[in-house]
Amino acid sequence: MKERPTYTLKGDTGDWEIVLGLEIHAQIASAAKLFSGASTGFGAEPNSHVSLVDAAMPGMLPVINGFCVEQAVRTGLGLNAKINLTSRFDRKNYFYPDLPQGYQISQFELPIVGEGIIDVDVEPAHGDPAYSLPVRIERLHMEQDAGKSVHDMDPTATYVDLNRSGVALMEIVSKPDLRSPLEAASYVKKIKSIVVALGTCDGDMEKGNLRADVNVSVCRPGDYEKFREDDDFSHLGSRCEIKNMNSFRFIQAAIEYEAHRQIEILETGGTVDQETRLYDPDAGETRSMRSKEDAHDYRYFPDPDLLPLVLTEAYVENIKASLPELPDQKRARFETEYGLSRYDAGVLSADKEKAEFFEHVARGRDAKLAANWVSQDLFGYLNKAELELTESPVGADQLGGLIDLISSDVISGKIAKDVFQRMINGEGDPVAIVEKHGLKQVTDTGAIEAIIDEIIAQNPDQAAAVKEKPKTMGWFVGQVMKASGGKANPQAVNKILREKLGV
Repeated sequence: MKERPTYTLKGDTGDWEIVLGLEIHAQIASAAKLFSGASTGFGAEPNSHVSLVDAAMPGMLPVINGFCVEQAVRTGLGLNAKINLTSRFDRKNYFYPDLPQGYQISQFELPIVGEGIIDVDVEPAHGDPAYSLPVRIERLHMEQDAGKSVHDMDPTATYVDLNRSGVALMEIVSKPDLRSPLEAASYVKKIKSIVVALGTCDGDMEKGNLRADVNVSVCRPGDYEKFREDDDFSHLGSRCEIKNMNSFRFIQAAIEYEAHRQIEILETGGTVDQETRLYDPDAGETRSMRSKEDAHDYRYFPDPDLLPLVLTEAYVENIKASLPELPDQKRARFETEYGLSRYDAGVLSADKEKAEFFEHVARGRDAKLAANWVSQDLFGYLNKAELELTESPVGADQLGGLIDLISSDVISGKIAKDVFQRMINGEGDPVAIVEKHGLKQVTDTGAIEAIIDEIIAQNPDQAAAVKEKPKTMGWFVGQVMKASGGKANPQAVNKILREKLGV
């Protein structure tokens, strides 16, 4: 992979660079909430999944959900991060109408997971080379989610739904190691692939089960590197936080807009206010939500109702032993076991469902051929049609059957494209399609030779010229394929033509 490129933005007074840090909120895959037994099911009637603890009724005490603790440790291990055997829950004090307690139970000074690091592959558009970069994880801590304020049911009132109140979240905080909108989106994709592979979060961004807060600031070229050595970015200028981003495309668009907004302010002599902003995808802009709080504004203190969380080395080792194959491990295996390039292996291993689909297709077949058909033809079609893999009109068994027809020379690669399109259109099994439409490849060398003899006889001058310019034989190949309706075996055609034309 190539070296990391520099991403710059042009301003009226010179070049600028972006500095990004992300806070990803991943809902822990648990049937019950973090401190109560209430259900975490999505889509229920408002306020139907609310316990007395979630509603902050007097005298109700939180009780930690042990499974959520296990899921957080599992995620920390998947992030190559330090597991803190002793951690603590704190009260983060602020007022929201949908926060019944008036505070959020979170972790501040002593999180359950400390520093880690992951490698992120970045694939630029327009065919530019991909590159990889390490991104440092600062921490992962557990906290409870707030409820939801509903503003569109009444023009004069706001309603509160507490179904999400108390749902367990993991907040994964990165260091400011990301320097472009594409890198930020690629990082979120990587985190998503890890938690989904681990089974600690379902990664459903549409439901808000995985969402990102993006901290954006800008600086002049070279300034970032000065502070990077000491890991002190406090002098780089004010950052703005864009809240609750749940789309890779919107993450990139929001960063691009926000960076240009800050550059315009700084170049006209203004100062960037530290604040929290929201992204409006319809207008394509960020808008101020509130001034950004610092840690002291939340008046953190240890939650008096919860004891410190103490884990044992044996507990952590047992979880570590049960970890599934993670995306990076799967990519490395795809490279060695199937002989795929790093790029192809990365594409096919990044998503659990896609990886399983590929392995189903590749089992017992030419793996590189399977990889091409899965990643280029099928995934290319699904992306263009904006369909998920679960909505694919072509299943793994069907695609494998198509590859079998190619490998056994029943059809050529060109005919296979036609068969594949018919499969997309719902015609069903590839074998039945080939039989129905008479698409079997012509492998009878006698029949192919007869076609070639006729074409050579009709074009004697061009046949003679091939001896001097062998590359012009391609014209004859095209004519033979056209005369055979695309069914002639390409290898046989080339072999016989070389013999006939003396090439």
